[in-house]
Amino acid sequence: MSKDSGDKPTKKFAWMPDGRFFYPWERTFERIITPFEEFIQRETTSGMILIAGTILALVIANSPLKEHYDHLIHSILYIAIGKLSLRLSLLHLINEGLMAFFFFVVGLEIKREILVGELSDLRSAGLPIVAAIGGMIVPALLYYLFNTRGEYAIGWGIPMTTDIAFCIGALVLLGKRIPQTLMIFLVALAIVDDLGAVAVIAIFYTEVIQYWALALAFGVFFLLMALNLGGVRRNMPYLLSGILLWLFMLNSGIHAAITGALVALCIPARGRYNPDIFGERLRELAGQFDEATCEETCILSNIEQYSVLKAIDREGHLAEPLLQRMLDYCHLPVALLVIPAFALANAGITFSFSSSYALLTHPVTFGVMFGLIIGKPAGIALFSWIFIRAKIVVLPQGVTMSHIIGAGLLGGIGFTMSIFIAELSFGNQPTTLNIAKTGIILASLIAGTLGIVWLWLISRHKKNT
Repeated sequence: MSKDSGDKPTKKFAWMPDGRFFYPWERTFERIITPFEEFIQRETTSGMILIAGTILALVIANSPLKEHYDHLIHSILYIAIGKLSLRLSLLHLINEGLMAFFFFVVGLEIKREILVGELSDLRSAGLPIVAAIGGMIVPALLYYLFNTRGEYAIGWGIPMTTDIAFCIGALVLLGKRIPQTLMIFLVALAIVDDLGAVAVIAIFYTEVIQYWALALAFGVFFLLMALNLGGVRRNMPYLLSGILLWLFMLNSGIHAAITGALVALCIPARGRYNPDIFGERLRELAGQFDEATCEETCILSNIEQYSVLKAIDREGHLAEPLLQRMLDYCHLPVALLVIPAFALANAGITFSFSSSYALLTHPVTFGVMFGLIIGKPAGIALFSWIFIRAKIVVLPQGVTMSHIIGAGLLGGIGFTMSIFIAELSFGNQPTTLNIAKTGIILASLIAGTLGIVWLWLISRHKKNT
């Protein structure tokens, strides 16, 4: 280290020949990563945090702390602003409030994929779309076979969903053993799956509708679309409108968490500049920056250069689509706060060896486990094979039907969305809810293990041949 605490270059902290200054390890992080690589890294991080939160919730729920745990998540929170007040349990606040941010991120990812990602080209998107549809229909039917009538039939949506964070984490473990096109296929499939889950929750898991609140919610939604069409690219108008929409949705009977997805659909996906005009603007500012150059090397002491630098930052901010900027802002808080809070509040399942046989043979357990472990891969593989044989869609380069089966097995990792729908289905039946969650966790563990082993064996076989 140099003797003073400033940024004077030494042999260790040196100016480069091109005029740039680096701290140790800074160049290691300078590489520009693609949006897809960034997405994979974020989802992998979310998956690891989700695992940690789930394990902690399971440990607490099966320890002497269980009574305190139950008391905490069911404690009532009273929020008042003037004459307006809101009473929700901590569990409902997490599932209907914080999870709105989760659905917001999901909605942003869906919109980005439809506009510029794997779902933007119909030919490329065809296979993930039909595979996702098969992966939703067949598990729901299998669940319904075990629960054709009565109070358990409502849970048919539980095995329909795929947890994208866990699936990507499983594929990352396999590294270069699998083609990257399979990763892209599974990401696109999971995003279509998320879109289907949002639609299922909105349409089928709705309580008695309060039409006055729904009408006001529609009004706010139209306001959000007007902000988009009007070219508003500031965060605050969308945030305030989103809060208002959430309040109306909370009172409408439709699950308030999907507010996040509705707001995401209205976020602008275009920046203010097209690339050519933005390049001209940058060159103009670069000329002003050069004109203000002086002997002083510290930018803070050159007011003119610093003001130009701020202008470059401001123009770059406007050139970046608000959709991507919000995705970057929101993903870390969702991964570090929302996902762990959801896991801690919802994955606290109590295990009892004395009742394990009854639990494992319960029709809800059968429906959930058969739906996720068998229905998911069967639906994904079967629908893919039918449409490939009909020459409506094609396999991605380097991907075989064996890979599709492996992806289908990983698709059986339902977890976050499955637990969410289980709460909607059996929230008023604690025993049945505990059974459903047990089935989800066991099925996700088995499906993930089978998927990893299957794809590993395929990669071994190809390497040997």
